Amino acid sequence: MLKYLNSDIVFQEIPDEVSLAINLTGCPCRCPGCHSKYLWNDVGEPLTESALDRLIAQCHSNITCVALMGGDAIPEEVDRLMSHLRRHHQKLHTAWYSGRSILSSKTHLKNFDYIKLGPYLAHLGALRSRCTNQRLYRVADGVMHDITSRFWKK
Repeated sequence: MLKYLNSDIVFQEIPDEVSLAINLTGCPCRCPGCHSKYLWNDVGEPLTESALDRLIAQCHSNITCVALMGGDAIPEEVDRLMSHLRRHHQKLHTAWYSGRSILSSKTHLKNFDYIKLGPYLAHLGALRSRCTNQRLYRVADGVMHDITSRFWKK
């Protein structure tokens, strides 16, 4: 079962979106230099459909996107929750920050608007770095389009 530790409304994780970022715990990626090592532990509350609905309701319609952060301990659960969002919160976009390099075969692109792939490698930097290995994709019509350059200052 997926667990989460906390959530916050954020403005910089997904371009042009006001996102409810939900920090998942039990991250298996354990990236060296990770800024969120506290998410490695198996702590927090279960992220059920009702917990997700409650978190969304607490935002009072101030969000445009729900972003699950903190790796992908259980990709099929992430996919299931995003499918729930698609059915019950149709106006919200869906995003997932995965620390994996390759998308799990248990993930259905139809459930996502954005997916970030790639472990954090300190020497390459995060999404704001032009030499990052991480990529943020916008999913449209079942195709992943790399939009990482949106984070780079011109």
